[in-house]
Amino acid sequence: MTDQTFRPEARAPRGFADKRAAILRAERRIIEQVSRVYESWGFEPLDTGAFEYADALGKFLPDSDRPNEGVFALQDDDEQWMALRYDLTAPLARFAAQSWETLAKPYRRYAYGPVWRNEKPGPGRFREFIQCDADTVGSARPEADAEIIAMAVQGLEAAGLPKGSAVLRINNRKLLNGLLSSAGVSDAGQKLAVLRAVDKLDRLGVEGVKLLLGAGRLDESGAFTKGAGLTTAAVDQVLAFLQAGAGDRSATLDALSGILGGSPEGAEGLAELSQIADTLKALGVGEDRATIEPSIVRGLEYYTGAVFEAELLLETLDDKGHPLRFGSVGGGGRYDDLVARFTGQSVPATGFSFGVSRLAAALNAAGRSDAGENRGPVVVIVFDQAHMAEYFSVAVELRAGGLAAEVYLGTSGMKAQMKYADRRLSPAAVIMGGDEIAAGTVTIKDLDLGRALASKVESNDAWRAERPGQQTVPRSELVSRVAAIVKAAS
Repeated sequence: MTDQTFRPEARAPRGFADKRAAILRAERRIIEQVSRVYESWGFEPLDTGAFEYADALGKFLPDSDRPNEGVFALQDDDEQWMALRYDLTAPLARFAAQSWETLAKPYRRYAYGPVWRNEKPGPGRFREFIQCDADTVGSARPEADAEIIAMAVQGLEAAGLPKGSAVLRINNRKLLNGLLSSAGVSDAGQKLAVLRAVDKLDRLGVEGVKLLLGAGRLDESGAFTKGAGLTTAAVDQVLAFLQAGAGDRSATLDALSGILGGSPEGAEGLAELSQIADTLKALGVGEDRATIEPSIVRGLEYYTGAVFEAELLLETLDDKGHPLRFGSVGGGGRYDDLVARFTGQSVPATGFSFGVSRLAAALNAAGRSDAGENRGPVVVIVFDQAHMAEYFSVAVELRAGGLAAEVYLGTSGMKAQMKYADRRLSPAAVIMGGDEIAAGTVTIKDLDLGRALASKVESNDAWRAERPGQQTVPRSELVSRVAAIVKAAS
């Protein structure tokens, strides 16, 4: 008779990743470091729930009876649709609208946590990932944008990016809007097509964008993408605008002023960028850390003014040692209409967000992950079951001394326990038999030193005689000796 018991396949859902200690510790360190920066600038933490009412998210589109376009939604027992948040900004807008009368204004908050998107997963594209945001709600001043930009620069450096390895590229949506208005483009759909074309500049280059601004583009696969349908003169004007960011912030502003053609909206955006540039200078943010780049448009439609994107300049390599381009590791901008969805009253807001998981991956690809943090605990070897109380006592002493420690609780022998400690990347193992306990001593094995010395020992007999990396010390010296080993391994 065969076993008919159903056994599900052990598999993770597509787009959802299992994370082990190294990744989790790297992400936690980034969040801790960036949170310190945000709080030093006067931003307070806020945590909203994982679920929001679907109508509050403002992104979903109804699909039959279930609103699930782009989000994971379910119907509550009161028949209202809820969805997992797809970013941290929409919940902030809801919270600000709900709590506005009780908040000190402008309201400055930062937040971090997982977000979920019901989109097709792919390489490096997950349905669940961690974001870290900082936003100012209630200030229309360009200085608020500049402050967010300067804080983002400092936050990325605190996360582990060396100075000069990332740059914040800044633009203003009003510039392109004004340019298109002066070129006679007023249709909202056509403007959106222009934004989407401009957003592909890095990938397609000037010639590819030129095609998308005009009639359209045929890609290598033979697929045709319909263009924005601009006139030849308008296409040339947009391309000149995109290529105006060749100098420093002041030179770029001067070049843009000559291209915009006197558009009132464009002039307003230019004045805002000028104030941002002046404030960044006052904050000590140099040209190498934040620059004005007209090609930055950001994909989301809710941006109303300044937009900015953090681009990684650090050389990164994939698992096979090939160059890997990460590009953007964060972005943000001004969104003055989001809170108004709830209140009907415009409330200015600006913010920055970066993907924690993406930044951790970028640091790892650049060889800048903190491997020392990924070490395992000191392992107390179980030499004799009769002495378990002593082994637990040793672990308590080590933990009281600020050292991570565990007693081996498997059923394997001495050799397998040492392999276990190696697999955990433990810096040291503590061994106590009856003789050591009677003598008031402990044997400590420095696992890193042991591996290094063992490679020079020529035979097993010599290894047994020399016991490389191993020392027997009085029990009173246990914590200090192990602490020295752990410090050297970190």
